[in-house]
Amino acid sequence: MPLGHWFASKRNNKASLNPESVNQKLTDGDFERLWIQCYNCSERFPKKDIQENRMVCSACGYHFRINSWERIHQITDSFEELNASLRPKDPLNFTDTAPYAERIEKTEAKTNLKEAVITGIGKISDTKFALAVMDFSYMGGSMGSVVGEKITRLIETALEENLSLIIFSSSGGARMQEGTYSLMQMVKTGAALAKLHEAGLLYISVLTEPTFGGVTASYGTLGDIIIAEEGARIGFAGRRVIEQTIRQKLPADFQTANYLLKYGQVDMVVQRQQLKESLYRLIQLHQKSLTLAGPVSSRQL
Repeated sequence: MPLGHWFASKRNNKASLNPESVNQKLTDGDFERLWIQCYNCSERFPKKDIQENRMVCSACGYHFRINSWERIHQITDSFEELNASLRPKDPLNFTDTAPYAERIEKTEAKTNLKEAVITGIGKISDTKFALAVMDFSYMGGSMGSVVGEKITRLIETALEENLSLIIFSSSGGARMQEGTYSLMQMVKTGAALAKLHEAGLLYISVLTEPTFGGVTASYGTLGDIIIAEEGARIGFAGRRVIEQTIRQKLPADFQTANYLLKYGQVDMVVQRQQLKESLYRLIQLHQKSLTLAGPVSSRQL
């Protein structure tokens, strides 16, 4: 085949894959089901290609948000859920624009989740570890009393079974509808993590897009090793609130994963495709250090 004809055939094939050319034959629902547009670079790809790349844009590296179960499938070879039946209550009979109890019902129906965190025992190869994964789609990943209870119970299980602990955070902060009940989860989880630390067990905190408020101020930043997923925004108060308070313009990359790495607030920034391998390697390294020299601080790894 002449070289000119080869280039022409490649152009024709590329055009046939263009969503604009296919869109005329598809309904809007079909288009959204089959194609996905990157929020960062605006490139469009077949959704299956992005899914095969772990929901990371192959053009610019943008990390799409993923739900808790998808995260669990990506980083474990097997997973056994714990405390799955725990559901939030409405201790304050709270109502704003809608009753809290009504919000819970609607959110459960929409997300098919019972709370903003899933906890259990994961395994990579032959290595077991305690795992908690937050889900931002459930009321913004807000930390209520059940979130704190499930994480505390998981930490206690890690202590009983001598397991490393990994928590994936994705949250807007404490759940206002539960008032002080929510805020007390910061103390509760922190106390449990102190016991884990005293036992010499490893806690890896993975901060994903976005992690803010009471979660950042508690177990999110209490890890022996703190990993930020590439592109994650992490902080306590939001950017606009800080700018209004200090009356200064913040840097464009403020509160991003790489900004925090630059100033020593996180230990590593890892792309999603490397997360499973990185977590497995860190757990193995810690276990080896315990075998060779007894308990050591994971900050020495």
